Amino acid sequence: MKRSRLPLITLLLVLGFFYLPVGYFVANSFNASAFGTTWEGFTWHWYARLWEKRELWVACQNSLVVAAWAAGTSMVLGTLSAFALHRWAKSRLQRAHRALVMTPLVVPDILMGMSLLALFVSLGAELGLATISVAHITFCLSYVALVVLARLQDFDFTLLDAARDLGAGRWTAARRVFLPLLAPGILAGGLLAFTLSIDDFVITFFVSGPGSGTLPVRVYSMMKRSRDLPVINALSTLLLALTFLIVFASQYLTNRNPSAAQKP
Repeated sequence: MKRSRLPLITLLLVLGFFYLPVGYFVANSFNASAFGTTWEGFTWHWYARLWEKRELWVACQNSLVVAAWAAGTSMVLGTLSAFALHRWAKSRLQRAHRALVMTPLVVPDILMGMSLLALFVSLGAELGLATISVAHITFCLSYVALVVLARLQDFDFTLLDAARDLGAGRWTAARRVFLPLLAPGILAGGLLAFTLSIDDFVITFFVSGPGSGTLPVRVYSMMKRSRDLPVINALSTLLLALTFLIVFASQYLTNRNPSAAQKP
């Protein structure tokens, strides 16, 4: 029986739909044309112009600071949240806890941004990097919790019992056995949180203040001026490369064999 080529054709069409626009702006980041309508030769000019855009690098620094805080805090709170959800899954309190963890994943970003803005204004908080970091933690925490929770479902807790039987205290067993085995899941969740934080625009747009704009907000303002489009293409290409590296690292850590952490 002849194998149908329809699935392969469908796959290629879907991949083309997703990646042709990405390939277009990557190619135009090396195009000497200022408008990208025609190919006028290969050039590194737009990357050199990107290096000279000080305001972009300030926004990039703001994004990295916020993403670092959001990822680090989310790894701690998300791991604790996942452990509580796994350990006491059947309690009524943890069912409410699970609903709270899932809420940021289903609430529209614009609604979440407006709600957080109203909260910060009612508290009299000054909008800036601190409010952006808090806002990013609220949704990054949920992703970390889900990644770590999936890791906990396959975790062999008899290893902790064996460590306790061999004389290790509660904290020693957690530090020497539990955390090393769980570390790939925690790091994968942290890398995912870092990527989501850098990429966020809608929520950041609502809770950012003067001088605290992150890279997506700055790029949005630059999109209104056509002469900056090639520079944005160059910046997007660099961010795309960074995102792929982070995603590959996250996938590697997620799929890593837990027994590997037991090897000396």
